[in-house]
Amino acid sequence: MRSSPSIVPTDRLDRDIYLVLEDFGVRAGCAWRETDETDTNLETILRHLLSGQYAYPVRIVCFNPGEGWSRDATSDVADALVQRATDTDAEVPSALQDFIAANATRRLDVQLALPLPGAA
Repeated sequence: MRSSPSIVPTDRLDRDIYLVLEDFGVRAGCAWRETDETDTNLETILRHLLSGQYAYPVRIVCFNPGEGWSRDATSDVADALVQRATDTDAEVPSALQDFIAANATRRLDVQLALPLPGAA
């Protein structure tokens, strides 16, 4: 007997998906950010974090519905942010520095801009 093709789009689900839990403060609390399906890969999450699109990330989860697993990816993403900032000399927003300090297994050496001698 020949089986029919599935109507479930498994190619969209068989990939790693990253979601960010963000702290919106005392009044609003924490919430999972609404994210376009195409913006849930690691590369896009790293880019959005470094560009300040997430002000106060708390936790990052990764899951793959096609493979049936999920995990806390917070430390992995924090380490990837350290590597990206180091490799590209990216400016890291202060709130993101706090996230990295709390979660990374690697240290982020932030270079502070010092005033030039004689500058007022």
